Amino acid sequence: MLLQRLCTRSPLDLQRHVCRLLIRTPAAVLQGRANGSSFAYRSELRHAKRIVVKLGSAVVTRGDECGLALGRLASIVEQVAMLQNQGREMMIVTSGAVAFGKQRLRHEILLSQSVRQALHSGHNQLKDMALPVLEARACAAAGQSGLMALYEAMFTQYSTCTAQILVTNLDFHNDDKRQNLNSTLRELLRMNIVPIINTNDAVVSAPEPNSDLQGVNVISIKDNDSLAARLAVEMKADLLIALSDVEGLYDSPPGTDDAKLIDIFYPGDQQSITFGTKSRVGLGGMEAKVKAAVWALQSGTSVVIANGTHPKVTGHVITDIVEGKKVGTFFTEIKPAGPTVEQQTEVARSCGRTLASLHPGQRGEIICQLAELLTERKEEILAANKMDMDLAINAGSLSAALLKRLSLSPSKLNSLAIGLRQIAVAAQDSVGRVLRRTRVAHNLVLEQITVPIGVLLVIFEARPDCLPQVSALAIASGNALLLKGGKEAANTNRVLHQITQEALSMHGVTDAVQLVSTREEIEDLCRLDKMIDLIIPRGSSQLVREIQRAAKGIPVLGHSEGICHVYIDTEADIDKVIKIVRDSKCDYPAACNSMETLLIHRDVLRTPLFDQIIDMLRTEQVKIHAGPQFASYLTFSPSEAKSLRTEYSDLECCLEVVDSMQDAVDHIHKYGSFHTDTIITENEDTAEKFLHQVDSACVFWNASSRFADGYRFGLGAEVGISTARIHARGPVGLEGLLTSKWVLRGDGHTAADFSDHGTMTYLHENLPVGEPLAGQKDGNQTRDFDSSLMDA
Repeated sequence: MLLQRLCTRSPLDLQRHVCRLLIRTPAAVLQGRANGSSFAYRSELRHAKRIVVKLGSAVVTRGDECGLALGRLASIVEQVAMLQNQGREMMIVTSGAVAFGKQRLRHEILLSQSVRQALHSGHNQLKDMALPVLEARACAAAGQSGLMALYEAMFTQYSTCTAQILVTNLDFHNDDKRQNLNSTLRELLRMNIVPIINTNDAVVSAPEPNSDLQGVNVISIKDNDSLAARLAVEMKADLLIALSDVEGLYDSPPGTDDAKLIDIFYPGDQQSITFGTKSRVGLGGMEAKVKAAVWALQSGTSVVIANGTHPKVTGHVITDIVEGKKVGTFFTEIKPAGPTVEQQTEVARSCGRTLASLHPGQRGEIICQLAELLTERKEEILAANKMDMDLAINAGSLSAALLKRLSLSPSKLNSLAIGLRQIAVAAQDSVGRVLRRTRVAHNLVLEQITVPIGVLLVIFEARPDCLPQVSALAIASGNALLLKGGKEAANTNRVLHQITQEALSMHGVTDAVQLVSTREEIEDLCRLDKMIDLIIPRGSSQLVREIQRAAKGIPVLGHSEGICHVYIDTEADIDKVIKIVRDSKCDYPAACNSMETLLIHRDVLRTPLFDQIIDMLRTEQVKIHAGPQFASYLTFSPSEAKSLRTEYSDLECCLEVVDSMQDAVDHIHKYGSFHTDTIITENEDTAEKFLHQVDSACVFWNASSRFADGYRFGLGAEVGISTARIHARGPVGLEGLLTSKWVLRGDGHTAADFSDHGTMTYLHENLPVGEPLAGQKDGNQTRDFDSSLMDA
């Protein structure tokens, strides 16, 4: 049969197939699981070599259960073929024969009935025709060949050969048949052929009871879940992917109010699961899937149950699982050491609400206590930081700039403590501040007040000093906080987080700040759109871009690039130019507010000012890249800039010539990143036009771009610089971590009171804005309420 399939292929297809056999990925690359044990963590799934993909009835069939979902099937085939061509050994356990056969038989019956009715009545008018109940075995017999032909046609598009195998329970319980099956499958895999396996539903007997599911060596083939599990164990597969019509395993039936998706399932927790009814199609339900999965896991095969019907993920669900991404439910024999990130987020949100309800003075006390602990426990902090520094130096994986960021010192800790005390003062007037107060009508007062955003996720690289800074800002603004630090600072972050929680404990809000220490990928964290309200990346432009791409449903506060410009006008002062350009470029070249492009008015060329600028940059060892206009003025120019949108983050910059201030503005809008841009001129009119027209977060006149910093702005500290158009923009401090809500105080008012037949009229009178009013509760803050505002 196998030889016949190969011989019927075209010469070109056969040549491609043989070539793939010769150039498959070396076995050393995909070693599979070691010592016959299952993978302990999702990240290890990328090493899976032999993979079984089980396609449930709900995945393969259409919603009407008559016919196949061709679009879904095509995307699954594409993923399986891609993994096969990577050198993995793929097997498919598929449903769908009954549904495909039902479609064919219904078509034949309708055609037959219509012909008979036309002959009987003498005309082609058809009446309502009742279809007989179709027996499942007959449907399977009619659909099996068509299903296989469809698979073969689809896989042929990727030059991948397939083979069909039909099995029954007896094929596993009879030793001779089981060994023959095992031998056949191994031979097919050796020849780079994808076996497509299904129960022989045309002759299969009725499902057997679950009594044998308790054993380790035996499992009945009652449905494709048990078939896939038995096959995976028999073939010593590394991974079993069971695709269904639900996201994975829930702690209670999906669709119920409190149902939560279980990311990692440990068999010892099985008693905490409440199962619902079985699938709308097929023989099994989630309980059958879990029993089969646990049986396979105990026999050494890793299992993931995931959704294969969701239109947004079907096209990459299998490859995402193999890449170790957080998809579906991962079964593991290693009990999770701590709470999942979802559980951490829920705890943080709950505790964050308590934090927001504290009196501002209490939040300030927590921050002051954190500042004290930074000083008192500095020896412990510095010892942990030395461990991180030693590991980083020995690994040689960090640049000098990143090592400098990673390093802490007594002076750094003292500066941190000073900054935290400034935040504590600012915390006194943050949450619950009245922004606007309006008397809508008699005894009806509307207020807009500040409130926390909710749950913040801050992702930062090798900069442990970020942890206490961001924690203090979150505490001051009443926000819950999730922190995901770089592994380079793991020891330092752990100690700093312990100190932060110790400070929070003084008012019973220990869990408001959580450190994510599990093996969570950034992309997985960015998918928690129902749990996280704002993501703040602190790190390289590459990190920010990755987060912005991954965070589909969560706002990201930050900037991906800091392409800052300094424009030198014809009326610029020489001394100011030299000072500002030197500071903007050379003070800290790796900073996001460092100058990357120097724009010079063409009239400044061939002047003493221009010569002094070039001399200063050469003295500071700044490498100059000529823009196209500047290069056209020179016979021998410096290296030409590859792009005018480059963030060098080093002692390098682009130098370009413009014809006017307006040309400078146009250049900035075309090539800039809307971060920080500066003009140097003594002409006030020119400067004001520049300040008004440049659409960046920070626009300066006769000042260094390095002033774009929360500390220099007097914000105490910042969580980052935002180039977004809404919410916070520029350096983001405490104010940027607040939003607002509307509070309306009435006295039995209804909208009908203000209708044409009502007795009241709108006043819309603006009232003085002061402190939060009492009885106005933002949490349990209460202030004295002036009742005369209601009665006026």
